[in-house]
Amino acid sequence: MSVEIKVPTVGESINEVTLTKWIKKDGEWVDRDEVIAELESEKATFEINAEQAGILHTIAKEDQDLQIGDVVCTIDDTAKKPEGKSEVKPEEKPVDTKSVGTKAEAKLAIHHAEKITPEENIPRKREDLKATPVAAAILADKKVDASKITATGSHGKITKHDVLDALSNPGRAIDKELFSREEKPEKMSNLRRTISRRLVEAKNSTAMLTTFNEVDMSAIMDLRTKYKETFKKTHEVNLGFMSFFTKACCFALQQWPSVNARIDGDNIIYHEYCDISIAVSSPKGLVVPVIRNAESLSMAEIEKEVANLAIKARESKLTIEEMTGGTFTITNGGIFGSMMSTPIINIPQSAILGMHNIIERPVAEKGQVVIKPMMYLALSYDHRIIDGRESVSFLVRVKQMLENPEQLLFGKDPVKALLQL
Repeated sequence: MSVEIKVPTVGESINEVTLTKWIKKDGEWVDRDEVIAELESEKATFEINAEQAGILHTIAKEDQDLQIGDVVCTIDDTAKKPEGKSEVKPEEKPVDTKSVGTKAEAKLAIHHAEKITPEENIPRKREDLKATPVAAAILADKKVDASKITATGSHGKITKHDVLDALSNPGRAIDKELFSREEKPEKMSNLRRTISRRLVEAKNSTAMLTTFNEVDMSAIMDLRTKYKETFKKTHEVNLGFMSFFTKACCFALQQWPSVNARIDGDNIIYHEYCDISIAVSSPKGLVVPVIRNAESLSMAEIEKEVANLAIKARESKLTIEEMTGGTFTITNGGIFGSMMSTPIINIPQSAILGMHNIIERPVAEKGQVVIKPMMYLALSYDHRIIDGRESVSFLVRVKQMLENPEQLLFGKDPVKALLQL
């Protein structure tokens, strides 16, 4: 008797998924509840488990689009388990967790170490390389890494022309042919198709406008330098920038509620809570997991949640629930070197804050030119619900709190809080 394994229901609005990878091969023995394949929907990646032990017979192919309820494979549960069948475990590679800052980072480092194959981990030995005498002399003189030269000589020898070609074309990848005009078609994943559709929908369905400001990051950088070791020792997580921005946004969102609202037909839905979406780059595209009730979390709790969501994103383990229902989004293009951009609203939300890289620039301070670590901020918002006064005031409030981080404790100046002003 064969047991059919079908595509499960993964969400109310999801009708199609893509089979991205077979974990177990056709004709292989699988144990009950063992992971046999990975599927990708428009929002998340999830796994399929064997419902019974037996011999696997695959039906769907990798990269094939499937509908909910389609048969992915069958399992012959009447077959006998092969004798002497033992599970082959990958060789564990030691990871120096002492050099890893936090438990979350340690998990991420271990994850990357597990993905390294022996072939990838073994560099090409110098004694294995062969070069003609002239080529060897040029390599030594110019201090060129011979392992990066494509050899065209007989028996894999590096010739003089191979070295000169690499030196004369420094802006080109060494293993690429000159004047190549090759094209490589690649099917868009469900996630990428969804990203494309939502971005176009956001541009076409909102009256999007962007306002800019700049922030002096000196106070936050000094605070992090002073307390980062104590914070890390106490909370077992690094003190990053995201917790400061999240806290500042939560206070500002509660002061300017329209920035935290959304349009629903003829109604405006105001949220009395702050579910902050954090844009994270994953191997398969941009994902936006949500920090629930960020206004109620401490700095350490926010940092732990950011680290946890980032790891899940990189490992493609985010659930649909973790990426649904945010009220406001923060995206940090600065980690890639972006100086300024206009982020696109994450609909149905009404606003998104874009962070950028921190650059030391000359600025005027009390009539003097001084060098300060400055960051540009960009707030894109839906002008149908948010007026210019509210958008600019929101961004100015965020700027004030970041430049005076002590205000993050009460949401306003401590002295004014003491005097009840």
